[in-house]
Formats: sequence, C-alpha cells, structure tokens
Amino acid sequence: MAQEILLTSAGIKELEEELEHLKVVGRQEIKEKIQVALSFGDLSENSEYEEARNDQGKLEARISEIEGILSMAKIIDEDALSTDIIQLGSKVQIKDIEYGDVYKYQIISSTSTSKDKGDDCLTSDESPVAKALLGHKVGDIVEVEAPCGIIKYEVMEITK
Repeated sequence: MAQEILLTSAGIKELEEELEHLKVVGRQEIKEKIQVALSFGDLSENSEYEEARNDQGKLEARISEIEGILSMAKIIDEDALSTDIIQLGSKVQIKDIEYGDVYKYQIISSTSTSKDKGDDCLTSDESPVAKALLGHKVGDIVEVEAPCGIIKYEVMEITK
C-alpha cells in the first residue's frame, strides 16, 4: 500500500515545475549531449558518451521519483493548519533554553525542493529538530538529540 506524502500546495507546485523542466529542458539537453558524444566515434572508449548516458539515467530516475511523489501526494490545507499544535507546514519559533538563542523554522516535507522561505529557515520533517517538535504546543520544552548531546528548546510560537 502506497504511503501518503503530505505537501503544501506550494510544494506540489515546485515539484510539478521541476518535473516539467526535467521533461522538456533536461531531456533535450541530454539528447544533445548524447548526439555530440556519438559524433566522436568509437563508443568503447568514448567517455563523453558514457557520461551523457549516466546523466540520462540520473535525469530519468529523478523524473520517476517526482512522478512517484506526486502520485502519493496529499495537499495540506494551509488555511486549516492549527496554531495549537506543531505539524507539517507549521512555522515555529523556538528558544534554546541553555543559551537563549531564538530560531524560526517552517517544517516542510522532506520531498520539497524549497531552499528559502523568507525569514524562516526551512527544516525537513525528517530532521531531528522537526521530528522532536512535531505534535508539541506553545510552552512545551522539547529535547533534541544532537551530536553534542541533548539540546532543550522551548516552543515560543506556532503560526501558519
């Protein structure tokens, strides 16, 4: 049974755009690389051809991966997100109990290709911090296991 993948509408849009780019532009670029490599002749010692074929394999694997993600994707209704509990899509502000540093995160799906979301750092729902935060409320103390030991954070704010 296929597992449901929760994504925001922006996350789905990003994946759809990447898929379209790979299918149209990426495939064309690979086709051209292969044609150029073939013009060099002898395929048994043609590293350019081998490299182009490897690139083609990676491209097709990524296309298949995105299609698989999209086929299992369920859109999170961001308007319906609760600010009572931390969940996928939540924006949170946490405070390091020991040092007093304050961090802002938005918890996104591990399948998202987003890199930047304004003032908030994006963190994958599979990261140690996000895993520890999910399901908690404002005022909760959350312990995160890190290489340097246990780090304690207080949940200061949850927004959409």
